[in-house]
Amino acid sequence: MNFLIRKATPEDFPAIFKLIKDFSVFQKTPDKLTITLPQMLENKDFFQCLVVENEGEIIGFASFFWAYYSWSGKALYLDDLYVEQTYRGHQIGTRLMEKLIDLANAEKCHKIRWQVSHWNSEAIEFYKKMGAQIDRTDINCDLYL
Repeated sequence: MNFLIRKATPEDFPAIFKLIKDFSVFQKTPDKLTITLPQMLENKDFFQCLVVENEGEIIGFASFFWAYYSWSGKALYLDDLYVEQTYRGHQIGTRLMEKLIDLANAEKCHKIRWQVSHWNSEAIEFYKKMGAQIDRTDINCDLYL
């Protein structure tokens, strides 16, 4: 398989938005998806994302942002990583993670942080193989505005 990983542009947002909707269904939480395509376009300066392209079609993405943690310093926060089901098993997720690691290293980050659903054993094993430490101590807190 010949695929390309590159930074997303606003022209990619419709395809990314479709994948975000697919991901919300995979996560069994489509009701929590409140972002809209116009909102993504309006916030284009904040939305950072890598896309995976196969023969001109976007088949996966990794959205992220830069963060600073008082205990460890500068970090890259991986918001979502998703590859279409039919393209899994081709090392695409691994290559996306490697690109994120390269970005974080280039920015002199001390870590990459993300969440994984407790029920997603395949993702947990994937992240462990990448060298991640799974912390089961913290609980997510959201304050919606």
